[in-house]
Amino acid sequence: MLIEIKNLTKNYSMGEAEIPALQDINLQIDKNEYVAIMGPSGSGKSTLMNILGCLDTPSSGHYYFRKVDVSSLDDDALSAMRNKEIGFIFQNFNLLPRLNALQNVELPLIYAGIPNYERKKKALTALERVGLADRIDHKPSELSGGQRQRVAIARALVTNPGILLADEPTGALDSKTGEEIMRLFQNLFQEGNTIILITHEQEVANYANRIIHIKDGKIYSDSPIIKTHLL
Repeated sequence: MLIEIKNLTKNYSMGEAEIPALQDINLQIDKNEYVAIMGPSGSGKSTLMNILGCLDTPSSGHYYFRKVDVSSLDDDALSAMRNKEIGFIFQNFNLLPRLNALQNVELPLIYAGIPNYERKKKALTALERVGLADRIDHKPSELSGGQRQRVAIARALVTNPGILLADEPTGALDSKTGEEIMRLFQNLFQEGNTIILITHEQEVANYANRIIHIKDGKIYSDSPIIKTHLL
């Protein structure tokens, strides 16, 4: 088992009031699963994503990643786990505009202290995996939206993380480009990557093999799905 969440709650303080964002969440995700987490605005899905990505900590309960109790880690240990184990992919790409594609993909490796030659080799390999080996010298402004998202996916892949955590990855793309990106995710899943996808779009969620619905801070449903036309 890759991820296990037990009796997890998350509350936010609003003055003297405690606002519950997640309530008694229990969840297990195995290696090489493709999971979509859905829910309306305010449902708690973004809070759950932040906890899965080690960007936030629960108020109570436990989050285990590879049997390590993430809930008990300090800020330095959380940062190290984020860099090593989690590849983030965001709706707005989060690329640095002054860096070219290769340099953007190298960034997690710089933080990890990987030597220059090895960094460039790994970054180039990651860009080749997403079909952008011919765009390594291009800056984000010189790339299309789909190409920018491919750079972001390469950056997420470059550390060979335990999970790819994608937050609305097609939200800034037109429908055709969005379909291309989702087919890329499908290929990455078939290569053995574990993918957790946050989305409010049913068409995007249908690419996954399992859909978890969050409502009012609780898991409303959790079920596998069978894909046909998407394969």
